[in-house]
Amino acid sequence: QVQLVESGGGLVEAGGSLRLSCAASGRTLSGYAMGWFRQAPGKAREFVAAISWSGSSTYYTDSVKGRFTISRDNAKNTLYLQMNSLKQDDTAIYYCAAKGTFSRNVAYAGLSEYHYWGQGTQVTVSS
Repeated sequence: QVQLVESGGGLVEAGGSLRLSCAASGRTLSGYAMGWFRQAPGKAREFVAAISWSGSSTYYTDSVKGRFTISRDNAKNTLYLQMNSLKQDDTAIYYCAAKGTFSRNVAYAGLSEYHYWGQGTQVTVSS
């Protein structure tokens, strides 16, 4: 069983930055693709960013390209999301996810690709 725990969320002014972390335990995730998703109040969970198991391939939703950076440290079993130039539209609960099967060295954007999910961390961007 894999446990994922997000941290780093909080309240920030528009234009500010936050760095989210997702610590994994229970199994090494070095062979698995991982991703970040978010869910705003009253909206469906949506894809934000994904990274391949090696870290060499990344993929972002258009609204965060150039502002967010996903990365991973397989030695620490940790996933990161650096968020810069935050906007009020980025306000949401952010979830990290791990694909539970070994995969090709690609980044996956679909929610159904992921088997393990964290509990989420709240990000609130004020005007």
